[in-house]
Amino acid sequence: MASLQQPIEENETNSEITQVDAVIETTELQNLSIEEVEIDFLAKIKKLLFTVWRNVIGIKPLHKENVTQNHRGDRLYHICSGKNVFFLKALLICGPNPRRLLLTIVPISLSSLVFAVYVAKDVKNSSIIVNFCVLLTLIVFANLIMVSVMDPGIIPKNDESSFPESTENGRIRSKRVVINEVELKLKHCHICNIYRPPRSCHCVTCDNCVEKFDHHCPWTGQCIGLRNYRLYVLLLVMATLYFVYIFAFSCQKIQQKNDGNGMGLIDLVRDCPETLALACFSFVAALFVGGLTCYHMYLIATNQTGYENFRQLYGGTKNPFDKGVVNNIKEVLFSPWTPSRINFRSEILY
Repeated sequence: MASLQQPIEENETNSEITQVDAVIETTELQNLSIEEVEIDFLAKIKKLLFTVWRNVIGIKPLHKENVTQNHRGDRLYHICSGKNVFFLKALLICGPNPRRLLLTIVPISLSSLVFAVYVAKDVKNSSIIVNFCVLLTLIVFANLIMVSVMDPGIIPKNDESSFPESTENGRIRSKRVVINEVELKLKHCHICNIYRPPRSCHCVTCDNCVEKFDHHCPWTGQCIGLRNYRLYVLLLVMATLYFVYIFAFSCQKIQQKNDGNGMGLIDLVRDCPETLALACFSFVAALFVGGLTCYHMYLIATNQTGYENFRQLYGGTKNPFDKGVVNNIKEVLFSPWTPSRINFRSEILY
């Protein structure tokens, strides 16, 4: 009986092992199938994101050769030879490095956050003060984004293979125009293959000629030219008001702390370091932005661009564009908006 019972027990044990192996194999197959589903799902997500990025966001390719005759329906911004970056199918035109805009937005956002949390709560009518600070912040952001994402006045390139007339020495023959009895020389841009209009310049960063070029702003990552200059000036004015506002209430809170307890600098650092840091930052920012505002007010009054003033182009001659302070202000700030010279959304016809 013992000999018969032992094989039965061995058979039961083998069947249990077989069942366990089957369960393990089934579990492994389920895990593999789950992993395959996850990989397939991630692949679909990546494909979807790429489709959105290519068709909706519409950032241009890096090389002109990426656009061929087989791709009908491509837009002009796909083959634009400059370094600008396009979003929303060229509704937004940014400089080569749009991340510069984020680097400007972050300190302004942190300043507003610190002001609302640590400074305004101890001031009378704190809700009104915080709401006005939020309003100023939104206005600054709106101007900052508009300056950064609009065409500054890009001049179309000449893609034809024609060459300008040259002198006997091989130099390109220059052209001259007379404006208000002052003769101006039109320089030839060998990159864009055009004679630049008066007051325009080729921006090395964006690799485009810009009409009425003022400068390339590192804080917005965009050129400042004919079409976005007045928004840039408004940005400077509102940013100055914003930082002065924050600095004033930060100083008020520091004064309250000092009057009540007679604190010194070390005590202020220990008791309210956020307010002290915000006051220092807003003071420096207000001086910097306020200085830029005053400088550009002078440029507007004399009808100069930052590039012309830096190069002293009219140092020894009359400024042909100076029409008096009042007329200069009207021309720069209140003249009709100039349309863009290039329709980057236009369809390419092969």
